[in-house]
Amino acid sequence: MTPQSERADRFRRLHHDDPQRPGPLLLANAWDAGSARLIESLGAPAVATTSAGVAWAHGFADGDHLPVPRLVATVADIVRAVRVPLSVDVEGGYSDAPDTVADHVAGLVEVGAVGINIEDGGGAPELLCAKIERIRRATATLGVALFVNARTDVYLRGLVPEARRVEETLARAARYREAGADGLFVPGLTDETQVRAIAAGAGLPLNLLARAALPPASQLREWGVRRLSAGSDLAQSAHARVRALAADFLRDGDSRPLSAQALPYSELNALFSPR
Repeated sequence: MTPQSERADRFRRLHHDDPQRPGPLLLANAWDAGSARLIESLGAPAVATTSAGVAWAHGFADGDHLPVPRLVATVADIVRAVRVPLSVDVEGGYSDAPDTVADHVAGLVEVGAVGINIEDGGGAPELLCAKIERIRRATATLGVALFVNARTDVYLRGLVPEARRVEETLARAARYREAGADGLFVPGLTDETQVRAIAAGAGLPLNLLARAALPPASQLREWGVRRLSAGSDLAQSAHARVRALAADFLRDGDSRPLSAQALPYSELNALFSPR
């Protein structure tokens, strides 16, 4: 077994019950090699990217605008910097052509990714099914059991009336599972009754997006949730902090606030020493 295939197997196991882990898999989403290494140093068992954070770090808007070669290079950098499994948010695959999407994902696996998120967005579920099927075909010969997390935006975008959202989500989950998905990501879902219904009926490990309305992770496990993602919130908070510090410095040139809550240089630099 190669190191990458071992990481892929480890990542898959993290989505299932483990008495040693008190709650679901918690993913603090990174946006570059530095943030990924910092998250890993805190004991994270795996790292995932935020598509928004990666796009912003390169000066692009979120929403399939990031050039795929930039994404591949970012993933290669993260894999070099960390030892834990890496899952990559590929948005909608950066194309509406399933074969092109499959080629993009195969390129990410080739540089070390062991999981992906891929979303239906506002598109028809048939299109995401086709993408997942082609991804499975394209990665079958790479020797890595890629974890495909199918994201549905039924709740996030309000694709159907509220009364039909559980039914629609479960219908899509069944189709994505048949196409080859390993997990189901339902951002925007927070209601306990609905979470329990989807967790019980999806037939796939359920992934939620962190929201203030959700209870602690230990309680989410009781609801049936197996994965909780920070999404773009960490990147947004980091940018907010930099904006506030930079604005104050540009206004009055006061040096003191810049270092008041800064990580020590030696501590941060040591994270990136050869291991």
